[in-house]
Amino acid sequence: MSTVQFIRDSLRQMHNMYDDAVRELTPEQLHWRANDNGLPASFVLWHYVRTEDNIIQFVLQHKSTVWLDGGYDARFGLHRTAQGTGMSLQDAQNLRLEPMDDWKQYTQAVWKSTDEYLSAASDEALQEKTLVKPLGEMPIQNAIGNMCLTHGFTHLGEIAHLRGLMGLRGMAV
Repeated sequence: MSTVQFIRDSLRQMHNMYDDAVRELTPEQLHWRANDNGLPASFVLWHYVRTEDNIIQFVLQHKSTVWLDGGYDARFGLHRTAQGTGMSLQDAQNLRLEPMDDWKQYTQAVWKSTDEYLSAASDEALQEKTLVKPLGEMPIQNAIGNMCLTHGFTHLGEIAHLRGLMGLRGMAV
């Protein structure tokens, strides 16, 4: 299996797990917090999908993000470049993914754009260097591996934990 195929298959698995993790959540469950200092699944989900969108579209392809192209910043009343990094706890806790249909549309568009990018990538291209601020220069495969796969599965674990705290079923692997 090529590196590209491994990354593509892993991201598809992770995307399906994100979709499954939030598919049946009510708005109250999606925005629920375990305590006054906790973050809701809505913020964790939004932050990760925005990160993948930024890495794949903006950093690696030097294109506008799905977020901006679809006007999702205006739809959700959030800053055009916001992805959660540096956001105050209160702002993060107050973030709402409503209407949920718009959020699902955005998520599916990001998943599709990532898959399209990888469908045209080669193992050789993944060795090229890219700059990921503030982490520095690294091979593209590391940018995707660190910022999308590792980062994404870590946040998926947070959502799974929040589901458990709410007494909901676990997630299939």
